[in-house]
Amino acid sequence: MATLEELTVIATQEVEDAKPMYKQVNNERLEFSQSDYDQAIIDKANSMWNEQQFGYIQARQEAYGSIAEQLDMMYWDGVNGTSTWADHIAQVKADNPKPA
Repeated sequence: MATLEELTVIATQEVEDAKPMYKQVNNERLEFSQSDYDQAIIDKANSMWNEQQFGYIQARQEAYGSIAEQLDMMYWDGVNGTSTWADHIAQVKADNPKPA
């Protein structure tokens, strides 16, 4: 797991590689100022850190499936004496672990 400082180094390189970058101001295309580039690095590093720290939440939510699907799994587990739902949840958690 990368630190924010390490991610800032990566973000700096990505912004440097993307130069020149432009913004639209009053229908005029202007190249970023140095402060714009500095802010882009901060924003990119923070975005990468947030994805690293919290990206597993969205990944899990997408992988779990709908509540209706989960309830159906639970119903059929009860009828058949199986553990499909619990196995599914365990697999989703294993595939998308929380950061340490």
